[in-house]
Amino acid sequence: MKLNKKLLAMSVLAASLIAGQAWGAVSAGEAAKLGDSLTPIGAEKAGNGGAIPAWTGGLTTPPAGYKGDGIYVNPFPDEAPQFTIDQSNVAEYADKLSPGQVAMIKQYPDYVLPVYETHRTAAYPKDVMDETVKNATGTELIKDGNGLGNYKDATPFPIPQNGLEAIWNHITRYRGGSVQRNVGQATPTANGAYSVVKFQDELTWRTYLEDYKPSEDANVLFYFKQAITAPARLAGNVLLVHETIDQVAEPRRAWVYNAGQRRVRRAPQVAYDGPGTASDGMRTSDNFDMFNGAPDRYNWELVGKKEMYIPYNSYKLVDRNLTYDQIVKPGHINQDLTRYELHRVWHLRATLKEGERHIYAQRDFYIDEDTWQASVIDHYDGRGELWRVAEAHSMQFYDQIVPWYAVETLYDLLSGRYLVLGLTNEEVDPYQFGVKRQSRDYTPAALRRAGTR
Repeated sequence: MKLNKKLLAMSVLAASLIAGQAWGAVSAGEAAKLGDSLTPIGAEKAGNGGAIPAWTGGLTTPPAGYKGDGIYVNPFPDEAPQFTIDQSNVAEYADKLSPGQVAMIKQYPDYVLPVYETHRTAAYPKDVMDETVKNATGTELIKDGNGLGNYKDATPFPIPQNGLEAIWNHITRYRGGSVQRNVGQATPTANGAYSVVKFQDELTWRTYLEDYKPSEDANVLFYFKQAITAPARLAGNVLLVHETIDQVAEPRRAWVYNAGQRRVRRAPQVAYDGPGTASDGMRTSDNFDMFNGAPDRYNWELVGKKEMYIPYNSYKLVDRNLTYDQIVKPGHINQDLTRYELHRVWHLRATLKEGERHIYAQRDFYIDEDTWQASVIDHYDGRGELWRVAEAHSMQFYDQIVPWYAVETLYDLLSGRYLVLGLTNEEVDPYQFGVKRQSRDYTPAALRRAGTR
């Protein structure tokens, strides 16, 4: 599928016009919409008069049967799909799908989208919502849009004025402040053969450190540490990232500990289109979490809003009774375990700047209005051909009031392979929120300890 050259030219022109404007805070009058016609995070509070209901606060009470043990009970166990989108009717629903989703349906007869009743379950703690409302009139884009000014945490631009503000909302969105997760990643071959790489991830926002000091590491957004726990040939390798806010002025700091060599070294390749950890070439570094890192290599266009069928409330995929074989299938994950709902999304287009390099020449983002999470991303190669399709199967962690992904997938339309990340580790509880850390836990010296524990 070719890029629309006219749209591409318009995107570059719009970006060049925006480049000369001031970005950032909205007026107090505009911000007054938050909590009124808009949710405190910036979504439209009202429904659409049909399938999309009004937002009434989200899902903050665990359903019956939840034991508080991190094994998440499906809050909608008795619901059945209202209809299914497949090869027989995809043209009827194509206006509410991305080109990548349509391509997947056409390529795989068993890649179907079961569409359920829409539930706007997204919810946030009060302090996160309050901070977001403050950000609306205070936070600004600085350094040509590559950094944030007057920002501490929460959503920086709940009423975005341009594409850069929208992608920063995804990059900085609330994920619990401090969390540890044990998850698996698989990269099946075209015939479905795979092995699982298991990770223990730690994500801690600087402001959630026990020894947080505003003046220390002021340009750091969060700390991320990822230790491989299986298979044996990779176990003990550890990645450490200090995610900087302005990555152009101060590039992301990254180190790796190689268990075989027993040495720590800097890892500048952990950025942009550098290879993703243990991904067998199936994703770039900035494909992790759907998109992460510096936005400076692209021009960003806020195309607008649309209604779209996106993965949502994906509790079936975290059922601890499932085996990996029940989820991982040839070509794509088991779509019988997925759930799609009609939601409003922001359509955001990123086009590679002239003179910059990246394996993706264009990326079209579809970002859920209630969470600022990228739900679907279509990736195009340098020839303008649709190449990879990413989907984030989200859920509300109702006991912690955190919206996040259950599983994220990245499908390669050319090779027939894909990557799935977030598989529930069969031996260890997958998520632990509120894990307290010290800043010394995220120093290069701590990598060896993480690799040998």
